[in-house]
Amino acid sequence: MSSLSAPAGNRADERADDRRAWLHRALRWETGLAVVVVGIAVVGALASPDFLTGNNLFNLGLSNGEIAIMTLPMTLIIVSGEIDLSVASILGMASSLLGFLWARGWPMPAIFAMIAIVGLAAGAVNGLLVTRLRLPSLAVTIGTLALYRGIATILLGPNTVSSFPAAYTNLGVNAVPFTNNDMTYSTLVFLVLAIVFGVVLHATPFGRSVYAMGASAEAAQFAGIRVKRIKTILFMVSGLVCSAAGVLWTFRLNTAVQNNGLGLELDVVAIVLLAGVSIFGGKGSVIGVVLAVLAFCGIQNALLLTNFNQEASGIVTGALLLASVFLPNAARWLRGSRRLSWGPRRPPWLTGTGAASPRRPPEPEASAPAP
Repeated sequence: MSSLSAPAGNRADERADDRRAWLHRALRWETGLAVVVVGIAVVGALASPDFLTGNNLFNLGLSNGEIAIMTLPMTLIIVSGEIDLSVASILGMASSLLGFLWARGWPMPAIFAMIAIVGLAAGAVNGLLVTRLRLPSLAVTIGTLALYRGIATILLGPNTVSSFPAAYTNLGVNAVPFTNNDMTYSTLVFLVLAIVFGVVLHATPFGRSVYAMGASAEAAQFAGIRVKRIKTILFMVSGLVCSAAGVLWTFRLNTAVQNNGLGLELDVVAIVLLAGVSIFGGKGSVIGVVLAVLAFCGIQNALLLTNFNQEASGIVTGALLLASVFLPNAARWLRGSRRLSWGPRRPPWLTGTGAASPRRPPEPEASAPAP
């Protein structure tokens, strides 16, 4: 009988493990984000009949494309255990440099090359200060946030440049051909980069190294991972991508001014943390970032269509930041509070109950008397 019941018990255990694994997958952060995105779409459609129209979706991608693009390199940097708060300042510096060089008669291809070089250099400064001088990335990028914004101010000052060729400015406001006028060029760039960053992060040794560094930089270094080089590369990629976003931003507005993109770094960080990327590193996914972009932009757009006071839109960003930090840790705090309230579980041999309870030791046998 026991030989027949054992396999049945094993099968029951396997089914229970399968159910737990399925439940774990179903309760992943990305699944919750997908549900939130669907809920936002339903509520937005009920609040305004224009929410799900093609024209509104086009405007949604048009106004948020550059922010979405900047979230991708930020994701890899935070997964590696660092942060870059200078992303919006690099965007503004690239925009100012574009206007400054165009006003002095530079050809557009040469301007693009110079902007790419400056973006890589700005990211390299961040990376070298963090990795070589071992300074905290939070403090470093707060400093370069002000530094790069100051360079943008020096380049243009109070001047505005808006005489760019129509062939380039149309890229910022026109739809991509063969997309039924529903997709902007910035949205297309975001989708292409999301695929590239997703493959790199989730399907290459480089991505596994990024996760390992976020989990423990010291352990990754002992494992042979070149932590300093990889982190510097991540910051340089961030500088390059953000400078490209600055070009798209300038062409969309047809205006180069020193305060372009001011304050966008908070939106970028809010989206990345909303995506489930741990602020401590070692956790996150590009799929989550794409869903978080949809959720963030959907909320902002729905509030815009319902005549919400746009000067108070920072409330939404702040609330999302707090929720994205609190909710992932709520389950851990709940488990900790339960352990404190219930106390540690005592094994059965200490409680004196159960099959494993100890028996009273036998009395020692009396020794035979000496003759």
